[in-house]
Amino acid sequence: MIPAPSGATRLYVIVGDPIAQVRSPAGMTAAFAARGHDGILVPVQVSVADLPDFLSVATRLKNLDGIVVTIPHKFACYQVCASATERAHFLRTVNLMRRRADGSWHGDMVDGLGFVGAARAKGIDPCGMRALLVGAGGAGSAIALALIEAGVGELAIHDSAEERRDALIGRLNGLGKAPVRIGTADPAGYDFVANATPAGMKDGDPLPVDVTRLAPSAYCGCVITRPEISPFIAAARKLGCITATGTDMYQQHQSIMMDFLLGMNGGR
Repeated sequence: MIPAPSGATRLYVIVGDPIAQVRSPAGMTAAFAARGHDGILVPVQVSVADLPDFLSVATRLKNLDGIVVTIPHKFACYQVCASATERAHFLRTVNLMRRRADGSWHGDMVDGLGFVGAARAKGIDPCGMRALLVGAGGAGSAIALALIEAGVGELAIHDSAEERRDALIGRLNGLGKAPVRIGTADPAGYDFVANATPAGMKDGDPLPVDVTRLAPSAYCGCVITRPEISPFIAAARKLGCITATGTDMYQQHQSIMMDFLLGMNGGR
């Protein structure tokens, strides 16, 4: 049972714009209670223009211990972190911030861990696979790094923001692991197809890839949590593909997020 909040309750917020689609406040609040921690996660909708003012105020709130970051603020929030894990520094983005002893923020980016964890929970090992990733934003960057570290044989990245896409490809190729190249919306020939864009959150959104070109043997994963079954995942399932949703991804990394926010790990 989740205890009622009191003046002693520690506050955590999830910040984004939009924010209505997030599922984590209830799950994270319940997880705090399960660990015997008097904490609550609440959603706050903050525009890009207002983010600097929000973060300035957030830093001065003495009972605010952590921030979960969602679209479109992951890159901007990295810039205000006084310290961060190696992966967050590499990607220059965060989806988690926890209060340091001096009142400043320490950041991490665990979206990729959750995404690859969801694939493995479905019996899919990305090692050696040809992977196509759509989206080179905050979540996409993290998923790209996690796929490289999982040992994919090749990674193609498709994003209409060419400068952002090319910068990510350059950094990943600098690791000297799997080759990373520019991709397209054509998923033919890929074993692993990942959607890390908001495409499908709104009615009428185009599909992130040409689903008529998907192989039934391909694994398809998506970051979208609302609708729970995105149009991309629905189309992939009709073809017989093994799939994982944004909710599957969240379920995989909730404990990782909790450990970080409570200071039980430093990431890497």
